[in-house]
Amino acid sequence: MDKETMTAANPEEKETVSKNFIELIIDKDLEEGHCKTVRTRFPPEPNGYLHVGHAKSILLNYGLAVKYGGKFNLRFDDTNPTKEKTEFVDSIIADVKWLGADFEDRLFFASNYFNEMYEAAVKLIKKGKAYVCDLSADEIREYRGTLTEPGRNSPYRDRSIEENLALFTGMKNGEYEDGSKVLRAKIDMASPNINMRDPVIYRVARISHHNTGDQWCIYPMYDFAHPIEDAIEGITHSICTLEFEDHRPLYDWVVRELEYENPPKQIEFAKMYLTNVITGKRYIKRLVEEGIVDGWDDPRLVTISALRRRGFTPESLRMFMDLCGVSKSQSSVDYAMLEYCIREDLKLKRPRVMAVLDPVKLIITNYPEGQTEYVEVPNNQENEEMGTRMVPFSRELYIEREDFKIDPPKKYFRLYPGNEVRLMNAYFVTCIGYETDENGRVTQIYATYDPQTRSGSGFTGRKVKGTIHWVSAAQAVKAQVRLYENLVDESAGSVYNEDGSVNLNPNSRTVLSECYIEPVIEGAKAYDSFQFLRSGFFCVDCKDSRPEALVFNRICPLKSSYKPENK
Repeated sequence: MDKETMTAANPEEKETVSKNFIELIIDKDLEEGHCKTVRTRFPPEPNGYLHVGHAKSILLNYGLAVKYGGKFNLRFDDTNPTKEKTEFVDSIIADVKWLGADFEDRLFFASNYFNEMYEAAVKLIKKGKAYVCDLSADEIREYRGTLTEPGRNSPYRDRSIEENLALFTGMKNGEYEDGSKVLRAKIDMASPNINMRDPVIYRVARISHHNTGDQWCIYPMYDFAHPIEDAIEGITHSICTLEFEDHRPLYDWVVRELEYENPPKQIEFAKMYLTNVITGKRYIKRLVEEGIVDGWDDPRLVTISALRRRGFTPESLRMFMDLCGVSKSQSSVDYAMLEYCIREDLKLKRPRVMAVLDPVKLIITNYPEGQTEYVEVPNNQENEEMGTRMVPFSRELYIEREDFKIDPPKKYFRLYPGNEVRLMNAYFVTCIGYETDENGRVTQIYATYDPQTRSGSGFTGRKVKGTIHWVSAAQAVKAQVRLYENLVDESAGSVYNEDGSVNLNPNSRTVLSECYIEPVIEGAKAYDSFQFLRSGFFCVDCKDSRPEALVFNRICPLKSSYKPENK
């Protein structure tokens, strides 16, 4: 996440490295002995699929561990079994691995520490720092006070240590109904920070857990469990987003009162927001459950699995996070920047092939029937190292419907009656006629070709202004192509309606079922990607595509309004 520059005037000078504020804190902690090495973690709750914002946290935490020669853990904060599923655990593990964040054998679950958390709660009770409270959830909120008024002590706050130990043991043993009792930290009901006003740290909940089953009927609250998990794993720096800044005093209180050696340090950074994009798990969950999208990995979403399915690469996401940087200031990023990154990553790596998405047949009347010849085509005009391929050419071709006009507008240089164009990497052809159906829609175009004008022949007799791409009808591979726009209707002015529904773009997905692509894509596998000339970058869909019926998702168009500052 850092940028390196070298003084051009004196190359012997040492590199000067611009570091983000987190790296400066870590440097100071290492220098002052707060820690001898660095250990970070990514701690998702398995209550949904990860989105692009989580990718920033994953890459940041992993990048810091790598930069400082430390370790990176993946740990599931699975303390709330009401929303957690094994499906989400599996998807998160796959996402983290795909991004290249190597946690090696350090896969942990908060639920594996439930015994230690229970003992930690007992320790606080014995220190007089926690008590069992019988107030209801509504009463606790009432007693808590407001931002301008202090809270009031619970009538159960002064229970004896012995009574609290007995009651807490009864909670663990299932003697009390859900919601009838909670364990609260005893801190300060007059604190200006509401999070410090005797927060709940354990509750009764008879819910089967995805990892521990029915072993427990009490579960720790996140703000209590999280610092304990960090301390047990030896995390040195707990990197989290800004909404946890007000929770930091409670985090520090927990590790201090439990007397952990070398306590972890919490550092907050700003979340990454994409404009006009849905990232909230509850909104995505609603879209999935209502069938508006076809799952958490629908290519119109920005979950990591959706981006992977659409054709984004780990390298493009890392580039994107580097461009976004790390700061304490909240800001929004245009989705166009993300598309810029995938274009930059793919443009020199992927073959450029001819694909006709809205086909109309072009028949070259003076080309020999039954004949097929092969023309040599570069695999990537910007990367000669990718070599060339041989593409079949024949009497009957498919071209894009937009490349032919019966009555062309001014400055239209493609095919129309009487006009001559170049067929890319092949011959000059001249339109001599066409056919239409009863609705006036063009069904076939007729042309003649000039054999002397083959590409590479050195022909210089005349020039044409228009060049169009094509595929040979006999050898073309038929495929389905899906074109995507923003799932959100940007003209609505806001992403969400008052009822929490999304302002949906009715044209967010267009399915083209009869597209023709040159035969080089035969055998393409899930996640294989190509640049379709003039149309954009496309990826083989991992769910719906089959060898005999290929399905391509458009990753992004070829052009964008986004321009990086240094370009």
